[in-house]
Amino acid sequence: MFELIKKENRARRGRFTTVHGVIETPVFMNVGTSAAIKGGVSTEDLQKIKCQVELSNTYHLHVRPGDDVIYEMGGIHKFFNWNKPVLTDSGGFQVFSLAGLRKITEEGVTFSSHIDGKRIFMGPEESMQIQSNIASTIAMAFDECVENPAEYDYAKKSCERTYRWLVRCKREMERLNSLERTINKNQMLFGINQGSTYEDLRIEHMKQIRELDLDGYAIGGLAVGEATEDMYRIIDAVEPYMPEDKPRYLMGVGTCSNIIEGVARGIDFFDCVMPSRNARHGHLCTWDGVINLNNKKYERDSSPIDPKCDCPVCKAYSRGYIRHLLKAGEMLGFRLAVTHNLYFYNNLMEVIRRHLDEGTFEEFRREYSDKLSTRI
Repeated sequence: MFELIKKENRARRGRFTTVHGVIETPVFMNVGTSAAIKGGVSTEDLQKIKCQVELSNTYHLHVRPGDDVIYEMGGIHKFFNWNKPVLTDSGGFQVFSLAGLRKITEEGVTFSSHIDGKRIFMGPEESMQIQSNIASTIAMAFDECVENPAEYDYAKKSCERTYRWLVRCKREMERLNSLERTINKNQMLFGINQGSTYEDLRIEHMKQIRELDLDGYAIGGLAVGEATEDMYRIIDAVEPYMPEDKPRYLMGVGTCSNIIEGVARGIDFFDCVMPSRNARHGHLCTWDGVINLNNKKYERDSSPIDPKCDCPVCKAYSRGYIRHLLKAGEMLGFRLAVTHNLYFYNNLMEVIRRHLDEGTFEEFRREYSDKLSTRI
């Protein structure tokens, strides 16, 4: 399913074949948590701005509209009109970040819905069943995402429990994929490496989960408050123990610089709400760095967001106009800003792949890694 085409140092150029299409890697997945990109960007728009993979969240879709609704509608691809791959996060991170009151046991987690307070239980089997109902291309294993910093002993016990949960996830997915009623009988499972910022825990956990021969492997529990240097240190420690013939996913990361540095360290998949969230607040990506359209100096600026960008927004609208829309709270402003940032990220990945193809990625990294995250 995963073809490693070539490498430049640790950076990897690959191709991942799924039942819903081929994913060229490295890739950035566009986050539509509740089966929609915040800012009014449709799946038809995603087709036009080079999106390869859409990411939605198991927890959010379970509480609203309900995974049973999505199942009865024919699965998420029919539900929101998308014919390319979809990855669903397991819901584990949301359980631990959104749920105020929760009880963790070996079986799973009992918690309160952030919408109506209803008590919900979710464990490995439930997460797999929900994701099977959603019928995503790739399902993420149910794990515990601990806070950073975390006590060593708790992080160790959490890793051990996450491994036991992963074994149950694999068993349940195999059962679900064998059922006649299942919409996507080729659903894939990615396991998640945990261990807080402790290198020994991370390495041992990676050694364990790679033995399960899953479809892909993720590094989770980073970009949740630790220093960027710690994130890179953990990737450097874990990467040598990740299977080379399977895709590698760094969850919830991040800035353009984070992505370039992640690619340099052997990562294939990325996702983050940052480009769409920042766009809604006027923070927009350019090839010279990040601009803030809220600044008054852009009030009468007739140039595009980025003169070097060929996205649909930069071809048609000015900084001054989009600034006006954002200041006025007009939905069109959010839509245009989010469209630009997502295109920028998707195009960035295309440029990275081209440099990997040509053997010039390190040159690109030296010029743009710091520049793209600089605030102008």
